[in-house]
Amino acid sequence: MLYAVLAAIMLVTGCGSSGTNNGGSNNANVPAAGEVSDNAGAAGGTLGEAIEQGYITIGFANEKPYAYKEADGTLTGEAVEIAKTILERLGVPEVRGELTEFGALIGGLQAGRFDMITAGMFINKDRCPAVAFANPEYSIGEAIAVKKGNPLDIKSYEDIKEKGAKVAVMSGAVEIGYLDKTGVPSDQIVIVPDQDAAVNALQTGRADVMAMTGPALQSRLDAANDDNLERVADFTQPVIDGEDVRGYGASAFRIDDTEFRDAFNAELEKMKESGELLEILQKFGFTEAELPGDVTAEELCS
Repeated sequence: MLYAVLAAIMLVTGCGSSGTNNGGSNNANVPAAGEVSDNAGAAGGTLGEAIEQGYITIGFANEKPYAYKEADGTLTGEAVEIAKTILERLGVPEVRGELTEFGALIGGLQAGRFDMITAGMFINKDRCPAVAFANPEYSIGEAIAVKKGNPLDIKSYEDIKEKGAKVAVMSGAVEIGYLDKTGVPSDQIVIVPDQDAAVNALQTGRADVMAMTGPALQSRLDAANDDNLERVADFTQPVIDGEDVRGYGASAFRIDDTEFRDAFNAELEKMKESGELLEILQKFGFTEAELPGDVTAEELCS
């Protein structure tokens, strides 16, 4: 059980308006580089152990632009860079990564293989009982890619179902649930271990479509540099349970690490207000339209 990080720390509800995040920085409340935030407090539990040993281990799934390793081994991505910034301010100067298949991240966290997940993981009600989500750091919609010219004329999940198309989706990804609720039969869903395997499935004809979030799909198409593949520009966002799909991504902690999560949230809120969050997101292809606004993990889990 964690000791209180600060008696006054409460679950942060997010910034009051996305209008405060206009790319300009007001860092009056943001600690300088190397300066430890008051939110670290007299930390115990997981955060206290990380401060004492000088590093923390995070779980990631090598999924661009959220969390991945560069060719030289550098761990980066929007979720990683946000976490690095916050953790340094909480007194943890080093972040070590544990590469894990996306579908095994929650199990790995629960088993103690790593201390938090920084993989741009969507907050949803199925995952909320298993982890303590931080407040969201971004929000995005879905996207699909097909062979050049879109030979099956697929522009929606409904088209995938009606035309019997095979769709490649990463193991554990939220798109599996969206496709299922749209009525796409399981034998049309090609489960792959990672994003690059989805690209390969499309290139080799094992799939007619690949489905990911917008920034992830665009990053894979850019990396593949394959003129025979294209993003469907006029894709219709899926409607699930009567609601237009828009996902909110966040870091995740063990269920009993709520004080650690709250300290993380307090620093994330400062980054939203100062514009620093947007600055980091923009480095990875996000725009102001992908800011999370005032949506909280508590709201998304209720």
